[in-house]
Amino acid sequence: MSRQTVVILDFGGQYKELIARRVRELGVYSVILPHDIPLSELLALEPVGIIFTGGPDSVYRQGAPVCDPAVFELGVPILGICYGMHLICHMLGGRVGPCRCSEYGTLDAGIDTSSALFAGLECVEQVLMSHTDMVVELPEGFHAIARTSLCPNAAIENAGRKIYGVQFHPEVENTRKGKAILSNFLFGICRADGNYSMQDYIQEQIKKIREQVGNKRVLLALSGGVDSSVCAALLSEAVPGQLVCVFVDHGCMRKGEPEEIKEVFGKRNLELVMVDAKARFLSKLAGVTDPEEKRKIIGREFVRVFEEEARRLGRPEFLAQGTIYPDIVESGKNKSAVIKSHHNVGGLPANLGFEGIIEPLSGLFKDEVRKLGAMLGLPGRLVNRQPFPGPGLAVRIIGEVTEEKLNILREADYIVREEIENSHEKVDQYFAVLTDTKSVGVKGDFRTYEYVLAVRAVCTANFMTCEYAQLPHSLLSRISSRITNEVSGINRVVYDITSKPPATIEWE
Repeated sequence: MSRQTVVILDFGGQYKELIARRVRELGVYSVILPHDIPLSELLALEPVGIIFTGGPDSVYRQGAPVCDPAVFELGVPILGICYGMHLICHMLGGRVGPCRCSEYGTLDAGIDTSSALFAGLECVEQVLMSHTDMVVELPEGFHAIARTSLCPNAAIENAGRKIYGVQFHPEVENTRKGKAILSNFLFGICRADGNYSMQDYIQEQIKKIREQVGNKRVLLALSGGVDSSVCAALLSEAVPGQLVCVFVDHGCMRKGEPEEIKEVFGKRNLELVMVDAKARFLSKLAGVTDPEEKRKIIGREFVRVFEEEARRLGRPEFLAQGTIYPDIVESGKNKSAVIKSHHNVGGLPANLGFEGIIEPLSGLFKDEVRKLGAMLGLPGRLVNRQPFPGPGLAVRIIGEVTEEKLNILREADYIVREEIENSHEKVDQYFAVLTDTKSVGVKGDFRTYEYVLAVRAVCTANFMTCEYAQLPHSLLSRISSRITNEVSGINRVVYDITSKPPATIEWE
């Protein structure tokens, strides 16, 4: 499929993925590449536009990241954001220096609406500023098209060369007309067609998978999460009857999940292998309280079980994985800054014995994966499933993991999710945590000494930060009442009101 591409050159900015997602939301395919990509590789993509991300560095510092100067001579429209704008000015003969007074937060900016970048906007718009450096002198041929009370060059342009820069961040929601600004750049300046669609992506991947696999078999570890489930649905469409899905039940799944996997994928044109390994995993977790050790044990044992099943199945020729685009970016592939490592990116042992690896979702963001799953006919309750850690409930139980604790948490967590879903409150993630604390209570005429359960519910745009959800007291009361009445072993429910930072979203 021939499609237009906008290249996002990464200078270390925390919002690089958000920029790429915003571009795709507007119907233009985007890809994140390292700032120092060789010019020949950049040209091979035939980009219709290039966006420079922000970054934590100062362009005037020795060793600060730069791009090939020839990028400015390609004739391809360029938009620099924050550090990206500083770099444009620095490399083209302007001057960047420290601010006398830094700007942080949402501010009013005066806008030159005659600029193609700001077409259709008001003369004053709210923008998100976050900078300690600023453009002091503009390069020849450039002029300012936006200003704030402290920043006279809040946006710049050289319309003849189609090079633009903004000190603020149009990709975030705090910049009220940010999407309109990006749309102006993509369609008014880059002249993009906006023809990128998920239906095209499906057809492209099906063709690619069939060419790679032929009539051979494919093996997939089906965890029940969104990524592996959508991967399985796509592969079953591409190579019907040739996919083998192995679901390893380690005993730490949420209530009803193994049964749901069997119901959904048992109807598809694939071979579904259900492995009951609950006792095996629990024996390995006995006496373990450290959360990192729990993760290592579960990860290690999962690989062993999966390898055993692969051998038993005659080891299909190809291995499929539900790797998605943020996994690759965050794992430091293509020189991106390493945020966290992922088990399915670059960490596979060399002796796996497969002919090749298939990763049909590796070009998609999470919201695109969910959309793809819906288009492939997966039920909404699965594609919109709440985020769930790989080790499952094992890291939502503080302290040792036992069968009794798992049963208690499964029932309580189900009530939390059911009540919040039915309430239609705007919450991005919610779950229950079984603490290792017991408290005195009273049920009927009897004293009890049972577990304290914590409820966690947060609102977040990107999961990098979050605020606790201010749920109505009536909802919290209903959750507490149901849990203490319906779940044996819990006599007290508490609500976590800590944001991230200083806390994380998960407890372990």
